Amino acid sequence: MISPATIEQIKSLMAEASVYEDDLEESFILGGGPGGQKTNKTSNVVRLMHEPSGLMVRCGETRSRETNRWLARRMLAETILEREHVRKSAARQAKEKIRRQKRRRSRRQREKMLEDKRAHSEKKAMRRPVEAD
Repeated sequence: MISPATIEQIKSLMAEASVYEDDLEESFILGGGPGGQKTNKTSNVVRLMHEPSGLMVRCGETRSRETNRWLARRMLAETILEREHVRKSAARQAKEKIRRQKRRRSRRQREKMLEDKRAHSEKKAMRRPVEAD
């Protein structure tokens, strides 16, 4: 059984992830795995479909349908928040990459880069065929 405090935490997590009950399509399916007859004969596994994001979450961690309902909601909210975090992180990394590319090089870096280019040019010049006189 889930405590009222845990239910409130899950509700606040759902609010943070912008998951509303109206957007959820909930269905119950037959369970399986350990738990014996109770899980195999009852529809205690919860499947939540979140219409706006297209995410589907399936939860059958416990033998209790009501507990699985709340756990599925928590899983859905966490998944949406994780996706959002990854998206923001990728955008931040792209911005940082552009910033690094635009940054001016120090005199020492510039000299090293030019020296590397000269050495590479000389190496390539050595590969040219020998010209006959």
